[in-house]
Order: sequence, then structure tokens, then C-alpha cells
Amino acid sequence: MPGGHPPVTHVPLSSPLTRLLASEDPNAAVPGVVSLDDAAKQATDAAGWVEQNWSTWLNTGLRIALILVVALVLRMLVRRALTKLIERMNRSAQAVEGTALGGLLVNAERRRQRSEAIGSVLRSVASFLILGTAGLMILGAFEIDLAPLLASAGVAGVAIGFGARNLVTDFLSGVFMILEDQYGVGDSIDAGVASGEVIEVGLRVTKLRGDDGEIWYVRNGEIKRIGNLSQGWATAAVDVTVRPSEDLDRVGAVIAEVGEELAKAEPWNERLWGPVETLGLTEVLLDSMTLRVAAKTMPGKALGVERELRWRIKRAFDAAGIRIVGGLPLAVEEPAPTDPSATVAPPSALASPTSPQSLATNPIPPGPSLTK
Repeated sequence: MPGGHPPVTHVPLSSPLTRLLASEDPNAAVPGVVSLDDAAKQATDAAGWVEQNWSTWLNTGLRIALILVVALVLRMLVRRALTKLIERMNRSAQAVEGTALGGLLVNAERRRQRSEAIGSVLRSVASFLILGTAGLMILGAFEIDLAPLLASAGVAGVAIGFGARNLVTDFLSGVFMILEDQYGVGDSIDAGVASGEVIEVGLRVTKLRGDDGEIWYVRNGEIKRIGNLSQGWATAAVDVTVRPSEDLDRVGAVIAEVGEELAKAEPWNERLWGPVETLGLTEVLLDSMTLRVAAKTMPGKALGVERELRWRIKRAFDAAGIRIVGGLPLAVEEPAPTDPSATVAPPSALASPTSPQSLATNPIPPGPSLTK
């Protein structure tokens, strides 16, 4: 800048400012340019709109924040309460574990899995209800019409229900099986499609171990009937077959003595829940008669009691001289009968004097004498 003069700015003749200065009307509006009055008016309108609606926004924001805080706090409290309830159930099962009551009535693993499954279901249901209700309340705070949304959700739920009906059936069946305590871990059950010992109970699948060690995965929705062999009590039944000539009173006295000894022996005194009784004769044949012996036992222990009863009854009968019979008679190999004609010589043609052979061997008789 020589001489200290400021630079001169040249304004094009076609600029809006040039046209505004050259216009005869100073209030004339130039296209593309906002006048100060318009800007002031717009600012005034915006400030009035904000001043008019800021209380509504603040109210809506506070309502949404309050809904979220209440929903999250309520969800946390409900989940914590359910968790403490499940832990208390597990502690009560562990307290009796190892005792006689725990061995007879309580299976700790069964109680633990059942309580955890119930707790998981309750926590999921509580979270769904609380968060779902909070979501609907938030949408209502925004003044959104919920009728079309609920209708669409209903249609989608029906479609999903038809598409995943097997999964829903399995889940609901598992929930009711657990809530009703139809079976648990350690139980021996007959589920129709498979049978064995329950090793895991889930909301969708029940896992069984068969008699040969195989593992069956059974969907809960496919179980139409359940026979639980481990609930309540079981019956050990033994059939004893003796000769029909045995004295029934003596046989019954020997069996009763065996039952008394078994009830006093370890560990059978815990497994027997009733006396060993002779129910009577179940079959009488010409060569045998069968007596039915039965006793009430712990669930799942009937097979072992039956084996021990057979063992002790056999030893007692052998000591008393009572013979146990039954089954098919053993085949006795006997020598083949001798043929009486084997020692007889075969017939000869010379044995008959009238046969041609005999006649041929006879001496020739002398002819008539020719001398006189």
C-alpha cells in the first residue's frame, strides 16, 4: 500500500448491492437476498415457537428419562430378588446333601437345575414385561398412535407362531414340566419315545441315558406321556417255583425268615420301605407251583432288592432241603435201543424143504431094480 491509502474495492455492476443502490425504491427486495426486517421477523417467530414449545419438550424428555430410570431400576430389583430366591433354594438343597434325608428325598443336582431353569424363565419374562411396557410408554410420550403398531405386532406374532410352532411347543412343554416337577436329574423315566436316566433337563430338550449307555435327546414337545420310576416308592417282586410236594407252611416260614434277615442287614434296611411278604400262589402245575414274594422299596432300588432276595432265598432253601424247580427239563441222552433182529441170522433159502434150492440138494432116490 504505497502512500498509506487503503485498497479500492471494485463492485461489479451486476451485483445485488449495485442493483439495490441503483434502485429507485430503497425498500425493494432483491431476489436471493434476505432483508434485515425479514431476518428479524424470522428470528422473532423462531424464538416465539421455541418459547411456546420448550416446556412441552422438557416435559416429554423428563417423562422419557423417568420411564427409563424406573424401568431399569425395577428390572434390576426384580432380577436381584429372583437370583437371591434361586440361591436360597440351592443352599437349602446343599444343606441336606449327604444326610439320610438328602439321599432319600433330595437330589442336589436336580434341585439346582430345576431352580436355575425356573429362575431363567422368570427373569426373562420379567425383563420382557418391564422393558416392553417401558417402550410402549415412551412411544406414547411421543404421541405416536400405538394402534397400528400393536396390530402389526399381533400379525407378526401370529406368523412367527405358525412358523415356529414346534419350538414354541417344546418351550412351553419344558416350562410346565419343570414347574410341575414331573421329573428331574437322576430320575429313571419312560418317555414313550425313549427311556433311561435323566441327566439334564432343559426348556426345549431333555437328555436321557439309556440302559446300554446311549444318550437320547428328546424334544419336550414330543413327550406325550411320562412314567417316572423314581418318585414315591417301587415294588420288588420275586417268583419262587418249588415242587408241588413241598409243605407250603414250611416254605412260607423260610421266606419270612429271609425277609427278616434282609430287613436288618446293611444297606438293605434303608432300601426296604416295607416287610417282605409272601402274596400267595400264582400258578400250580402238575410238576411245580409258584409263589409270589414282594416288598416295597426305595424308588429305583427294586432291581437290586430283587437280586438280593433271590440270592438269600436260594441259600435258605438249600439249607432247608427245599428244591427249586422251573424252566424246561434238561434233555438226557439215552443210548439208542438195540434191534432184536440184529442177532438173528438172515433167512436162508435152504430152510424150507419145499424150496427149489432144498429140493436140488436132496440125494437122488434109487431107481427100480433091473435084476430079477
